[in-house]
Amino acid sequence: MALGTSMIIRLEMDKKQVTFGEVAAAISDAGGDVVAIDVIHASPESTTRDLTVNLPETVREMILKSVGELSGVKVVNVSDRTFLAHLGGKIEVQPKFPVKNREDLSHVYTPGVAKVCMAIHEDKQKAFSLTIKRNMIAVVSDGTAVLGLGDIGPEAAMPVMEGKAMLFKQLGGVDAFPICLDTKDTEEIINAIKWMAPSFGGINLEDIASPRCFEIERRLTEELDIPVFHDDQHGTAVVVLAGLLNALRIVGKPLESAKIVLLGVGAAGSACIKMLLSAGAHNVIAVDQCGALVKGEEYPHDMWSWIAEHTNPHQERGGLTEVIQGADVFIGVSRPGLLTVEHIQSMAEDRIVFAMANPNPEIEPELAEPHVRVLATGRSDYPNQINNVLCFPGIFRGALDCRASVINEEMKVAAAKAIASVVKEDELNELYIIPGVFNEKVVEYVRRGVVEAAIRTGVARRTPPEFR
Repeated sequence: MALGTSMIIRLEMDKKQVTFGEVAAAISDAGGDVVAIDVIHASPESTTRDLTVNLPETVREMILKSVGELSGVKVVNVSDRTFLAHLGGKIEVQPKFPVKNREDLSHVYTPGVAKVCMAIHEDKQKAFSLTIKRNMIAVVSDGTAVLGLGDIGPEAAMPVMEGKAMLFKQLGGVDAFPICLDTKDTEEIINAIKWMAPSFGGINLEDIASPRCFEIERRLTEELDIPVFHDDQHGTAVVVLAGLLNALRIVGKPLESAKIVLLGVGAAGSACIKMLLSAGAHNVIAVDQCGALVKGEEYPHDMWSWIAEHTNPHQERGGLTEVIQGADVFIGVSRPGLLTVEHIQSMAEDRIVFAMANPNPEIEPELAEPHVRVLATGRSDYPNQINNVLCFPGIFRGALDCRASVINEEMKVAAAKAIASVVKEDELNELYIIPGVFNEKVVEYVRRGVVEAAIRTGVARRTPPEFR
């Protein structure tokens, strides 16, 4: 299925040579759909119009060619609506109240601000109540693993980090600021984040390549007293667990006895495995380019060695073809085209397949659907989208509200169970195992689960009034 987009075409049309109907027909014949028309200028001889056209990305040039070849038509400008949404950035900083006179100024700035500074100097914890720290997180990337684009650099990562900041605010009421660092050095990244940590109540790491991301998160978690969360790892893991809990409810299989094969042991795959083990799974097999990870073998980095030590209890060997036989669940966080119909047919009955490579999954959904009981992907144009947006706003909302010092495994599992619980028993079915990203219940359910887990595990430094 081709991904869709839209563009705005500004045209000057000579009324004596061409009609609007001819222009619309040319766009339609080339595969586009005119969804909006704005008249910019009109005279007896000509008109200038902006046409908003929905189209598959693959026919963009064909549409422009077809329109440009019409007599009496001049293509003045072409704007992609996605680019228009990013002009000048997508976020801004605004004051919470106006400064209208000298008295206002004396309270928010000098001289009044000095006594607030001294109050924080005497007790640093007051920064949580007297500054933006109480509700502000940093969204930090080095631009080395951006979406499926790879190492494209810190400047090119900014649109993603800005978008993440928007979602934090809109969905969770969390203020977030994007910070893209121009270094790939692990120590420099760690130090940069430590140096700016006093301004923030939490750190969301984003799009940092593995295996470096593991060390960065581990060190920051140990050395900072605010929560650090690498969303590419744990956000994916939380939502995968949420969807899987509900999928297993449908097929009537307990997590503890399910055979789960996970393909792709990078940042997301490693976190998914840890999350599954924390939730009670016992038979998880991790597969990467070297085949199934097996205890006792040597691997290129410590994370794979840890996974080999704690998974694959029956020491199954071989590649995906061998170890997927008899599996109840397949989870893919790898690359397109690696899962085949034959692989799926070799699994146990009532198969569950989470094919989450983006934008193209490990197997085309149309190929997989006839052979599985439950199918999930990372895409929004199919049912059961596994989307990190379900996770991070509520997790940080809860962590900030209880001033958690860390986001621990218990809090992540609680978040997953909270997301799963949004789908009620009478709603649960093969095409609806996970709520939509705009379901208003998600953030509050996740927040509550996270706060309760933080209090229970002793990492909360404040108890919100409704939990007392």
